[in-house]
Amino acid sequence: MTSAQKTALIQRGLRFAVTGLFVTALHALVAIAFINFISPLPPLANGVAFAVATVVSYVINTTWSFSARLQGRTLLRFLLVSVCGFLLAMFVAWAAQMAGLHYLLGIVAVALTIPAFTFVLHNFWTYR
Repeated sequence: MTSAQKTALIQRGLRFAVTGLFVTALHALVAIAFINFISPLPPLANGVAFAVATVVSYVINTTWSFSARLQGRTLLRFLLVSVCGFLLAMFVAWAAQMAGLHYLLGIVAVALTIPAFTFVLHNFWTYR
Protein backbone atom coordinates (compact mmCIF):
# COMPACT_ATOMS: atom_id res chain seq x y z
CA MET A 1 0.00 0.00 0.00
CA THR A 2 1.42 3.35 -1.02
CA SER A 3 1.66 6.38 1.22
CA ALA A 4 -1.16 8.07 -0.71
CA GLN A 5 -3.38 4.99 -0.31
CA LYS A 6 -2.69 4.91 3.44
CA THR A 7 -3.53 8.59 3.75
CA ALA A 8 -6.78 8.10 1.81
CA LEU A 9 -7.73 5.12 3.99
CA ILE A 10 -7.09 7.10 7.18
CA GLN A 11 -9.11 10.01 5.82
CA ARG A 12 -12.05 7.73 4.96
CA GLY A 13 -11.80 6.16 8.41
CA LEU A 14 -11.85 9.51 10.19
CA ARG A 15 -14.78 10.73 8.11
CA PHE A 16 -16.59 7.45 8.79
CA ALA A 17 -16.01 7.93 12.54
CA VAL A 18 -17.28 11.52 12.51
CA THR A 19 -20.34 10.43 10.53
CA GLY A 20 -20.95 7.61 12.99
CA LEU A 21 -20.89 9.97 15.95
CA PHE A 22 -23.25 12.39 14.19
CA VAL A 23 -25.67 9.64 13.16
CA THR A 24 -25.65 8.17 16.67
CA ALA A 25 -26.61 11.56 18.09
CA LEU A 26 -29.29 11.93 15.40
CA HIS A 27 -30.70 8.50 16.30
CA ALA A 28 -30.95 9.52 19.95
CA LEU A 29 -32.57 12.86 19.13
CA VAL A 30 -35.13 11.31 16.78
CA ALA A 31 -36.00 8.62 19.34
CA ILE A 32 -36.39 11.16 22.15
CA ALA A 33 -38.48 13.49 20.00
CA PHE A 34 -40.67 10.59 18.84
CA ILE A 35 -41.26 9.44 22.41
CA ASN A 36 -42.05 12.96 23.63
CA PHE A 37 -44.17 14.21 20.74
CA ILE A 38 -45.62 11.24 18.84
CA SER A 39 -45.80 8.02 20.85
CA PRO A 40 -44.33 6.93 24.19
CA LEU A 41 -43.27 3.53 22.82
CA PRO A 42 -39.45 3.19 22.93
CA PRO A 43 -39.23 0.18 20.56
CA LEU A 44 -41.25 2.02 17.91
CA ALA A 45 -39.30 5.24 18.49
CA ASN A 46 -35.99 3.40 18.11
CA GLY A 47 -37.21 1.67 14.97
CA VAL A 48 -38.09 5.00 13.39
CA ALA A 49 -34.84 6.53 14.63
CA PHE A 50 -32.84 3.61 13.22
CA ALA A 51 -34.47 4.03 9.81
CA VAL A 52 -33.80 7.79 9.77
CA ALA A 53 -30.22 7.32 10.97
CA THR A 54 -29.55 4.61 8.37
CA VAL A 55 -30.75 6.79 5.48
CA VAL A 56 -28.72 9.77 6.70
CA SER A 57 -25.71 7.53 7.29
CA TYR A 58 -25.92 6.19 3.75
CA VAL A 59 -26.09 9.66 2.22
CA ILE A 60 -23.25 11.14 4.29
CA ASN A 61 -20.99 8.10 4.12
CA THR A 62 -21.50 7.72 0.39
CA THR A 63 -20.97 11.34 -0.57
CA TRP A 64 -18.45 12.43 2.08
CA SER A 65 -16.70 9.49 3.77
CA PHE A 66 -16.19 7.43 0.61
CA SER A 67 -16.64 10.13 -2.06
CA ALA A 68 -18.95 7.96 -4.13
CA ARG A 69 -22.19 8.51 -6.02
CA LEU A 70 -25.59 7.68 -4.59
CA GLN A 71 -26.81 4.69 -6.58
CA GLY A 72 -28.85 1.54 -6.18
CA ARG A 73 -25.86 -0.81 -6.06
CA THR A 74 -24.19 1.00 -3.17
CA LEU A 75 -27.51 1.46 -1.37
CA LEU A 76 -28.24 -2.28 -1.47
CA ARG A 77 -24.72 -3.12 -0.33
CA PHE A 78 -24.88 -0.48 2.41
CA LEU A 79 -28.16 -1.92 3.69
CA LEU A 80 -26.77 -5.45 3.62
CA VAL A 81 -23.71 -4.37 5.60
CA SER A 82 -26.02 -2.58 8.06
CA VAL A 83 -28.06 -5.76 8.57
CA CYS A 84 -24.87 -7.80 9.03
CA GLY A 85 -23.63 -5.21 11.54
CA PHE A 86 -26.91 -5.45 13.42
CA LEU A 87 -26.71 -9.25 13.55
CA LEU A 88 -23.07 -9.14 14.64
CA ALA A 89 -23.96 -6.64 17.39
CA MET A 90 -26.64 -8.99 18.67
CA PHE A 91 -24.19 -11.91 18.57
CA VAL A 92 -21.42 -10.01 20.37
CA ALA A 93 -23.85 -8.90 23.10
CA TRP A 94 -25.17 -12.44 23.43
CA ALA A 95 -21.63 -13.88 23.60
CA ALA A 96 -20.71 -11.40 26.33
CA GLN A 97 -23.81 -12.38 28.27
CA MET A 98 -23.08 -16.10 27.85
CA ALA A 99 -19.52 -15.47 29.09
CA GLY A 100 -21.00 -13.97 32.25
CA LEU A 101 -19.64 -10.50 31.55
CA HIS A 102 -21.28 -7.36 32.90
CA TYR A 103 -23.67 -5.91 30.33
CA LEU A 104 -21.54 -2.76 30.05
CA LEU A 105 -18.63 -4.87 28.79
CA GLY A 106 -20.95 -6.26 26.15
CA ILE A 107 -21.85 -2.73 25.10
CA VAL A 108 -18.17 -1.79 24.93
CA ALA A 109 -17.45 -4.89 22.84
CA VAL A 110 -20.25 -3.95 20.44
CA ALA A 111 -19.04 -0.32 20.26
CA LEU A 112 -15.50 -1.47 19.45
CA THR A 113 -16.42 -4.25 17.03
CA ILE A 114 -19.27 -3.01 14.86
CA PRO A 115 -17.79 0.26 13.55
CA ALA A 116 -14.56 -1.49 12.54
CA PHE A 117 -16.48 -4.35 10.92
CA THR A 118 -18.77 -2.06 8.94
CA PHE A 119 -15.93 0.26 7.89
CA VAL A 120 -13.91 -2.64 6.49
CA LEU A 121 -16.91 -4.01 4.58
CA HIS A 122 -17.88 -0.60 3.24
CA ASN A 123 -14.33 0.26 2.26
CA PHE A 124 -13.51 -3.01 0.49
CA TRP A 125 -16.94 -4.05 -0.78
CA THR A 126 -19.78 -1.48 -0.66
CA TYR A 127 -17.83 1.29 -2.37
CA ARG A 128 -15.50 -0.77 -4.63
